[in-house]
Amino acid sequence: MCVWCIRRHPCYNSTIKTFKDDITKEAEHLINDFFPRKCIELNEYLKEDHMQLSNSSSVIVPINLPIPDPVLNNDSGDATPAKKRRVITEESNHAESISKNIPGTKVFTFPNGTIPCNEHLKKMADYLKPEVRTLIEKCNTVRMWVTHLIPKIEDGNNFGVSIQEETLGEIRQVESESSGFLDQIAKYYCTRAQIVAKVAKYPHVGDYRQFINEIDEKEFLCLRMIAAELRNHYSVLHDMILKNIEKIKKPRNVNIDGMY
Repeated sequence: MCVWCIRRHPCYNSTIKTFKDDITKEAEHLINDFFPRKCIELNEYLKEDHMQLSNSSSVIVPINLPIPDPVLNNDSGDATPAKKRRVITEESNHAESISKNIPGTKVFTFPNGTIPCNEHLKKMADYLKPEVRTLIEKCNTVRMWVTHLIPKIEDGNNFGVSIQEETLGEIRQVESESSGFLDQIAKYYCTRAQIVAKVAKYPHVGDYRQFINEIDEKEFLCLRMIAAELRNHYSVLHDMILKNIEKIKKPRNVNIDGMY
């Protein structure tokens, strides 16, 4: 059966109509109920004690990497540390030959065990990531609904269509910014892991240790900003669509169309 015949089949038209009706029903529920409810939930979340800016320094946690004892100078008074003489034995040669044949990469040793991530920031990220994904998914539904409401292209009387296009542009911008929030969270973990490896390699360099504290405090501010932006996006979309709901649903005036 050709594509044209499939499109003319009554089951095809019925399926598409059901799909559009479901999108319309869900989108109207999102605008009237879901968006304002999520806006209030995120606003309450921002008011919790652990989200206050005054507690930004409390997210700093000690690094589970001890500073080793400094290398002592030799008895001769020379500033150059004494070098240990390497004794080559049959066992060392055997161990070295085995290590060369074992595949893998060299790793740093951590005397006190695993270096945990910042649990305070991890809890915030675990809460916000599903919220970001939810906003992206719901925006996609509303965008499909508005797209289906756009009438066929005609000359004149396109003021309502321009409002629909403006609404679609705002929704696309929200989707794009929300996707960037997920990239930002993933980038934080990658950056922190690289600095922790630097601390393991250069344990006496205090700047690396301080850098971990700085990026943790910065990430706290970024996560709080993400929560505020999610709240703002829900509020703006709810307000913008409700104020222009008549033009979004009926972009062209029927009376004006009947004059021609």
